[in-house]
Amino acid sequence: MKAIVFENFGEPREVLQVRDAPMPADPVAGEVRVRMKMAPINPSDLMTVRGAYGRLPTLPATPGFEGVGIIDAVGPGWLAKLRGLKPGRRVAVINGRGGNWAEYVVIPARTAVPIADDLPDEQVAAFFVNPATALVMTQRVLHVTRGGWLLQTGAGSALGRMVIKLGKHFGFRTINIVRRKDLVDELKQLGADEVLIATEEKIPARVAEITRGAMAPYALDCVGGPGVVEVIESLAPQGRLLVYGTLSGEPVPLDTRSLMGGQRAIEGFWLSEWVKAQGVLRMLGLFHQITSLVRAGVLTTPVAATYGFDQLPQAIEHVERQARGGKILLKLDGV
Repeated sequence: MKAIVFENFGEPREVLQVRDAPMPADPVAGEVRVRMKMAPINPSDLMTVRGAYGRLPTLPATPGFEGVGIIDAVGPGWLAKLRGLKPGRRVAVINGRGGNWAEYVVIPARTAVPIADDLPDEQVAAFFVNPATALVMTQRVLHVTRGGWLLQTGAGSALGRMVIKLGKHFGFRTINIVRRKDLVDELKQLGADEVLIATEEKIPARVAEITRGAMAPYALDCVGGPGVVEVIESLAPQGRLLVYGTLSGEPVPLDTRSLMGGQRAIEGFWLSEWVKAQGVLRMLGLFHQITSLVRAGVLTTPVAATYGFDQLPQAIEHVERQARGGKILLKLDGV
């Protein structure tokens, strides 16, 4: 079978190669083998290739934490039968170990999610990482209240846009930090309540103005670096900042006194670790909620382009552009 492989950590355009690889072995109890159709290129995939992710694979390795495919074989066990997993069934492929950028992959049966036929492959391919992160952070970790203000960095990203749409759906208000002026009108049309330009405005002063001095009780950051200081200064007393990314690659120059006075809190969030702590029924409930919100247009993923195995260099070049216009997908079945 074909697979996208890297033997050393480094820049994706330099280390990723399309190779012939052995077919995965038949699944054992509690596993399924999937013939992959599509997979997205996510920031976490590229960070893994660069050796900058929190958990790194043994090399050589194949990237890919999510995607869509057709079950090819099912290992013995009650879980697959209970969930209707059988050969020929289309599933969202959630793979915490990585390896989805290949024609076939073996994953735990509990992370193969049967998906209704009305959702297109392009949406199922990006069904979990961004939608689940946005939904879980706002509704199951921070429990953002209706009418409450949530401040977020990286608001122009695919995940940031989902947070904006979740705000409109659940009734919380968003203050969105971006670096590009051309995103302001675009995000407001999407439903953003306020959009601030990081390089042109003093964020704490603007948050105070917007909230009439109350500041923001909730915040999300995916960037890291010195800009986080302004986010912390924008928190209300007992406010909570959830950190879920480090796109800048820079440390946060934190003065802990900024946390002490108002009893503010900084917490880390990593979806795969959160998932480990959830039981099967909780995860089934989450999958059902995501499906409903994708169907309703709240957690849909805009797709900019789809590339095949033989177009890998073009796919990597596209995903590294500043303005991509949507998610980049890899077509893995050659159909």
